[in-house]
Amino acid sequence: MKMNRIDHLCVAVRDLEEAKKTWEPLLGKDGPDDAYVDENEKIRVARYYIGEVGFELMESTSPDGDVAKFIEKRGEGVMLLSFNVDNTREAMEELEDKGYPFIGGARPFRDCEFAFIHPKKLNGVLTELIDD
Repeated sequence: MKMNRIDHLCVAVRDLEEAKKTWEPLLGKDGPDDAYVDENEKIRVARYYIGEVGFELMESTSPDGDVAKFIEKRGEGVMLLSFNVDNTREAMEELEDKGYPFIGGARPFRDCEFAFIHPKKLNGVLTELIDD
């Protein structure tokens, strides 16, 4: 399996609009490069590109969403690190053979798939593989 690059980094926030006001001046941006809602994942996202790497601010759209649970347990902050791979399912298979546990299976997103490696295996860091 080949890691192509860091794809994106996600910061869990309580209030996306307030977080945008804080982060955009630092990032030198007047707005997100990509803004979207992912109903399946229960998140509202503002994505900014810094070179080829995405920087995401994520707000939960539901009190039972994973971002809301993360904030309740740990507070706002870095929630996940995502690596770009050629093929998510092939990478999962290879890593599962090496003892890496995944949270669920591959999930769809736009024209690609992603999957989460359980943070217990990676020093408490929720890690995503994505093949966009």
